[in-house]
Order: sequence, then C-alpha cells, then structure tokens
Amino acid sequence: MENSIYRSIAALEHIARNTLISFDPSLLYGSPSAVNIEKLATQLGLCIEFQCIRKTGVILGEMVYEDTLVPLYLRDIKAYDLVPIEGMTIILDESLLRCKTDGRLRFTCAHEIAHWLLHQTYYAGTGQAAAFGNPKYSSEENPAVEWQANKLGSMLLLPKTQVKRAFYPIQGRSNSLMTLKDRFDVSIDVMEIFMREHNLK
Repeated sequence: MENSIYRSIAALEHIARNTLISFDPSLLYGSPSAVNIEKLATQLGLCIEFQCIRKTGVILGEMVYEDTLVPLYLRDIKAYDLVPIEGMTIILDESLLRCKTDGRLRFTCAHEIAHWLLHQTYYAGTGQAAAFGNPKYSSEENPAVEWQANKLGSMLLLPKTQVKRAFYPIQGRSNSLMTLKDRFDVSIDVMEIFMREHNLK
C-alpha cells in the first residue's frame, strides 16, 4: 500500500472520534447506543442506493467517488449493464435488505463510509469504486486498503470508550456478548472481534 494512504490505528481512532463528535457528541458522551450509520452517511453528503451489484452476491457494497458508469446486474433484463451513478454514492447490495437484523447492512455501510473518509484521493480520477466483498466469496484487490476500511468502519459502529462503558457493568455475565451486540446493533462476529482485540472477558 502506498505510504500516502497509510493510517495507523491511532490515526483511524482520531478520524472515527472526530467524525462521531461532528455527527452527534452524545454517541461518545451520552448513554452507550447504536450509531445511526445511514444518517451519518447522509450528514457526510453521501447518498445510499440499493442495487443488485452482482448476480452471485460476491460484492455487498461499493463507494462511488465521482460520476461514473458502474456495472450492475439488472434483474429486469437478466444481464449486466453499465449504469450511470453520481459521485458520493454508496451502493449497497439489495440482498442486505433481507438481513437487516444480523448487522451486515450496517457494517457494509460503515465500511463504505470509511472508504469515503480515507480513500478519496486514492481513487480520484480512476473511475473505480471501492468494493466490499462478501467474505464467503471474495478476495480483495487491495487487502491493506480494505483492512483500513474494515477497521475504521468498526470504530464508527463501536466507539471504544462507549463499548467499555457498557461492558463493565455486565462483565462476567454469560450473555454479555449478546447484550453488547444488541445494544450497538452489530453482528456477533464484529462484537466478538472487538471484545477479543480489547481483551474484554
């Protein structure tokens, strides 16, 4: 990965914190609660569209930085076509609408917001969109860029101090994982990774 787009963990935490404070300071200082990630996207000036990105479900989301033609699967003609999409658009695969409760829609949206916050310069002028793949199928073209988007996306959904504030009163309970998952409206996998990385037991 080019040094110009590298961000340390501390830098990513700083970006997440500033983004959330600008959006809603209570997300860091109030009672721990889920971030309205779609509203955050709107405040950043981003539009969200639901499309069938790939027939196979291999891609769950794309961040479109500038006006371009995006290959999408059109169900009415049962074929792919290049569709004009405006810049500053997050495309989410329509399959995510069928699994709103498992956290994938919110994480995919957060991942694409992270791309917007981090990688505008990286993708500017390329005509490319940053794509988030379905873990079951995809191998990313630039793993380091995707790692950054995953990490920052997780930080936007799970502010560290707030998760710890919610965790300590229930520490040691058998249902602490599920309680936190539900409170922050994320998937079990995302919550487990957070707890493991921050040594919350």
